[in-house]
Amino acid sequence: MIRNLYTRLVLIVIVAALAIWVDVNDEIRLYNPFNNETVLFERSIAPRLGLDLQGGLQVLLEPDVAEGTDVDAADLETARTIIENRTNALGVSENLIQVAGGTRIVGDFPGAEDTDAILDIIQQTGVLEFVDTGDFAPDEGTLLQTDFAGGSANGTTVAATPLPTTESPTETPATPAPAADPSQPQTVYHTIMTGKDLRSVNVGVDQGGKPAIDFVLSSEGATIFAQHTAANSGRYLAIILDKRVISAPRINEPIPGGQGQISGNFTAESANTLAVQLRYGSLPVPLKVVETRIIGPTLGEDSLQKSLVAGLIGMIIVILFMGIYYRLPGLVADVSILFYAAIAFAIFKYFHFTLTLPGIAGFLLSTGAALDANILIFERLKEELRNGRNLTQAVDQGWTRAWSSIRDSNLATIITSVILYWFGSTFGATIVKGFSLTLALGVAISLFTAIYVTRTLLTIALRNFKPKNLQAWFGI
Repeated sequence: MIRNLYTRLVLIVIVAALAIWVDVNDEIRLYNPFNNETVLFERSIAPRLGLDLQGGLQVLLEPDVAEGTDVDAADLETARTIIENRTNALGVSENLIQVAGGTRIVGDFPGAEDTDAILDIIQQTGVLEFVDTGDFAPDEGTLLQTDFAGGSANGTTVAATPLPTTESPTETPATPAPAADPSQPQTVYHTIMTGKDLRSVNVGVDQGGKPAIDFVLSSEGATIFAQHTAANSGRYLAIILDKRVISAPRINEPIPGGQGQISGNFTAESANTLAVQLRYGSLPVPLKVVETRIIGPTLGEDSLQKSLVAGLIGMIIVILFMGIYYRLPGLVADVSILFYAAIAFAIFKYFHFTLTLPGIAGFLLSTGAALDANILIFERLKEELRNGRNLTQAVDQGWTRAWSSIRDSNLATIITSVILYWFGSTFGATIVKGFSLTLALGVAISLFTAIYVTRTLLTIALRNFKPKNLQAWFGI
């Protein structure tokens, strides 16, 4: 029995040491013991702060479809993945994109600075088309009607101006666009191919040193492109994104090889944004921004500081209360609570849980649950001592009789947390999700610390230190 107790103590010390190490470091890196330059394992464990703690952008998106039109859940999930890939490629780290309620997409971008770029890239459908406009050279930005009903194409196609063989429409005489006449039907142009035929897309520079988009076509796309350019010399091939003209070079000669370049009035930023859209494909369903929420970094930092101060003050008050009121068991509980806090924060960091204000509230509330378990045990312990039992018997009976109450109350809290998490996931209430997740995790850890850590430490303390004055050491 004694040997088992000290084995438990060793495990507690090891776990506590590992937790503290994770708490004070932002990266885990293990090297090959035979070669210090070879990294065997590497993982970032820097704490992830939510919007309300570091500032950023939150966007609520809905399908931009006719009222009453059903949107397939698989399309929404695909759109979510594409948005996540697009924003990751822009360098927006630690974003959280999720489908909410089966009809909406919620995007959280903590620390985001260029909110306009994020909004542009997440709501553009990104359908690219190569369009045969014949002798008509449309101006950049012109809206064209095509025979491709591709608001939901899998690919995003931007093609254009192969580097050595095309001319800008501003440099070559072309048939001017006819005046718009509402009484006449709009011309529908033929789409030669779409973005699904792109194999790779990168930002480059054109012959004038300006930003451009270099692309390589798939084998099928390269064949179509070569055949069309061979058969349509002297005609214009418009490159359009979401039905709007990017450029419209004239075909001067066949273009084999499946490589080309899209040139236009790009800045470095707009070229990168377009390349990202084309690289990760078009959205399967058009989206519109329903709501945006921007939190400044100053407000987030202020909230974080106040939360830490409030949590620290609360922890100190609780530790003092437990030590003064419950004496020796209270001091043991204080050590257990510190162990609990170290373990919980280490788990949050290692598994990259995003910390938010509601999440911190859930963590502090779960600390109360940990104290509640200890209080139930200690009150039972005091009752057993008053009834004349010795310390060892009182400890065993105290835990045994308090366990059912502790189990039921904490189980009820975990069930409530699961319901809250489901509610937050269903309706896109990320605040509720953060609170419920940290509360449930904290309660689970508190059960372990109360039943395993506190009991082990108190039993060892009583075996090595047998107080004679129960009034002084146990408050009875």
